[in-house]
Amino acid sequence: MTHTAWAIVPVKRLSQAKRRLAPVIPGEARRQLVLAMLHEVLAALTGVEALDRVLVVTPDAEVAHAAARSGAAVLSEARSAGLNAAVSAGLAYARANGAREALVIPADVPLATAAELRRVLRRSTDAGSRALLVPSHDGEGTNALLMSPPGVLQPSFGPGSFPRHLGQAVARKLDVQILQPPGLARDIDEPADLDYLMARRQGSGPYAFLGAYLGGSRRRPSDPTRRTEP
Repeated sequence: MTHTAWAIVPVKRLSQAKRRLAPVIPGEARRQLVLAMLHEVLAALTGVEALDRVLVVTPDAEVAHAAARSGAAVLSEARSAGLNAAVSAGLAYARANGAREALVIPADVPLATAAELRRVLRRSTDAGSRALLVPSHDGEGTNALLMSPPGVLQPSFGPGSFPRHLGQAVARKLDVQILQPPGLARDIDEPADLDYLMARRQGSGPYAFLGAYLGGSRRRPSDPTRRTEP
């Protein structure tokens, strides 16, 4: 049987995305940010030859349209049931369509590179159940979860997900690996992460619009021109 590897990218409704960035950038800018990051993540995944299919799971029509334009398959959710429900649905769909390995990756890791993802997807020739985890830069979250077979771990994303996923893998006696490539380990979730993203992208390209909201104003709380979410 041909080895088939899928990537699963869950994406919330744009209206609900990145609320922790609300003190820094307003709703429309957050929508634009999510779509820009999704585009970069999908572009990186497209450059990974070991992946046979990329699946975006979302209840958002605009996200679905953007994903389809990037060449990804789309699994549309009838309603938002949370990140873990979206991941579970994606894993079930992948298994039903022949996937033997699945990489779960969020849409907010725009600094991930195809080279990093190739390293994560480097296949072992050993048979049996296994998992590879990529913790976030703070060691708390899970920025990538590779499972063979898909669903060998129960999705438990959210604060503290990395130790939960690792604990599951150890309890189930899986062959476990941990990697932390610098780009993939850096998710964009907090205001400080925007500074990091802008520094790495030098404030240009798809994130140039963020300069209108950042530009040091967060560091000067008394600045009357500071923009906040209405």
